[in-house]
Amino acid sequence: MSERPNEAGLRRDALLERLALFGLGSPALLLVLVAMVLPVGWLFWLSFLGDDGTFSLEHYQRMLAEPSYRRTFATTFQVSFLTTAICILLGYPLAYVLAQLPQRIANLCMIGVLLPFWTSLLVRTYAWLVLLQRQGLINQWGIELGLWSEPLTLVHNLNGTLIGMVHIMLPFLILPVYASMRAIDRDFIKAAANLGAGPVAAFWKVFLPLSLPGLFGGALIVFILCLGFYVTPAVLGGGRVIMVSNRIATDIELFFNWGAASALGVVLLALTLLLLWGASRIVRLDRVLGAGH
Repeated sequence: MSERPNEAGLRRDALLERLALFGLGSPALLLVLVAMVLPVGWLFWLSFLGDDGTFSLEHYQRMLAEPSYRRTFATTFQVSFLTTAICILLGYPLAYVLAQLPQRIANLCMIGVLLPFWTSLLVRTYAWLVLLQRQGLINQWGIELGLWSEPLTLVHNLNGTLIGMVHIMLPFLILPVYASMRAIDRDFIKAAANLGAGPVAAFWKVFLPLSLPGLFGGALIVFILCLGFYVTPAVLGGGRVIMVSNRIATDIELFFNWGAASALGVVLLALTLLLLWGASRIVRLDRVLGAGH
């Protein structure tokens, strides 16, 4: 007979604990509701409003019918993929070198990796515009050194956009890869060497697989951030590299068409969520975003 009152008391204590946790978390939940849920809901609502203010699918039908929208999405994913691939080619070796250095020296070198964050993205983009234009420093030095005779077209095209985006996105790949490499137990490499593996074999069969979660996480972060880039394609692309964000800005600033812009935002959000879902099917995102710990 004494167990039933104890069970009721435990249930009451558990309920009070849940209510207390909900009360403590309610400010954060309210902030998420106001800052994220309501704006996204408003975005969805606008995307289904026609020009006459009634419910309509005309904005989505226009995206399916007009080839320009497909080219915009293709350009967005092309630029994002190329930027991610170049960041991997440049960032992984650099992270590997940093991971092999003593901790104190590596921390000093990481200042150089984090240094771009101390400057505004807009300032960095216009700095690349000054460097890459036809009369810029790179073309002048190249001609003076005899590397080429005529100024190269390095800006207002895909090349300039990729250069600027790689410079901005590279730290976002290096940081998780470096954290993943630092977390690898060096005894695994020593064990591989004791079993007869050379440095190259130990790297490919032991070190690289253990660092893949950080590499995958960094690549995923870079790719998703690139999908929503606006400033760098607008400045360095010169109107020739039109991504979804640039198309959204054009719909609002020139045509004042919030419905078409909202539909583009909804489709881009859906594609991003689909990408995250696909990534979660390949590898656990909590392990990836935790940099392999």
